[in-house]
Amino acid sequence: MITYHEIRQLSERKAREVILTILKKKRGNISATARTLKIQRRTVRRARDGLREDLSRRPHNSPNKTETFLEQLTVQEGRITGYRYRRLAGLLYDKYGLTIAEETVKAILRRNAVPRKYVRTANKRQRPLYDYEALSPFAEMQLDTKHILDLNALPREVYAHILRYKLPLYEWNIIDAATRIRFTAYSHELSSTFGWLFIFIVIHWLRAHNIRHHIHIQADNGSEFCSSSKQKEETLNTLLKPMNASFTSIPAGKKYLQGIVENSHRHDDEQFLSIHPTRVRSTHGFIQKAQRWQDTWNTARRSWGIGMNGLTPVSKLKQKDDLLSSHLVQFPVFLMEDILKSTGSYVPTNYPK
Repeated sequence: MITYHEIRQLSERKAREVILTILKKKRGNISATARTLKIQRRTVRRARDGLREDLSRRPHNSPNKTETFLEQLTVQEGRITGYRYRRLAGLLYDKYGLTIAEETVKAILRRNAVPRKYVRTANKRQRPLYDYEALSPFAEMQLDTKHILDLNALPREVYAHILRYKLPLYEWNIIDAATRIRFTAYSHELSSTFGWLFIFIVIHWLRAHNIRHHIHIQADNGSEFCSSSKQKEETLNTLLKPMNASFTSIPAGKKYLQGIVENSHRHDDEQFLSIHPTRVRSTHGFIQKAQRWQDTWNTARRSWGIGMNGLTPVSKLKQKDDLLSSHLVQFPVFLMEDILKSTGSYVPTNYPK
């Protein structure tokens, strides 16, 4: 037989209705009702004389409670971003300059029943791409290109401005999985010549800064890399072997393997490309803005990805290997065409209409 206390765990209202039902059968005898249900007589009196629901147990005065506007701001940002307490505390500091303890943010989220953002996997668990704690800086890197004129990402006035002033159309990114340090270049055209050139330049930059271990770079099957051609991939790896580096194309349909670099495209859209291109009218000015954005990413912008714990990429690099120079993150953003023009062998095509 289910007891009163078990009923109360399911519903406070139902538990009090049970008391009133037994009390009616006992003709109002409080002691007999209490003995039947194995509860105290004052519990029977509360059910008889009070409300069906429990009153709130919240104190009338909470001197240490977070101020209302701070709590509302925390709840608002939590609902918008889906961040939990640690990442949300970092966001409040970065965005508003507010220092709120992680435990306080956790209590606010719990008190206001702010839903968390779950990982969409079959078993509801994360499946990291790498062992981030054991991963050495620049051992695993992800390479991708972004077509800036993607009509689903930026405001239309930005597209019109880019076309009007003939600004670069393609962004090239290599991001280190261990530290999230990124290396960026731009171009007006998309070709495998530029893709291979970018790989060689980044590897030489790392070797010049005392990175001696093996470097592995992966990319998708785009035409700017190897176009799913095993022969092209073998040729590229033959050229990379003397530099103790290798290249791999991810399997078709496995875009999640590029999760780190793909996620960076969204930040580029929201924090750089949707704002700064309209403030320049030349490719040179655009590259200068891009250099500042890359420097901000590498030295000032905190990352909350797996293994980063709110550190900036340069701080994570120092944590991984404090013997490496911080000058490594000052990679010069460049235009691909400028590199080939310096060789005297580049013939540019017409800018797209």
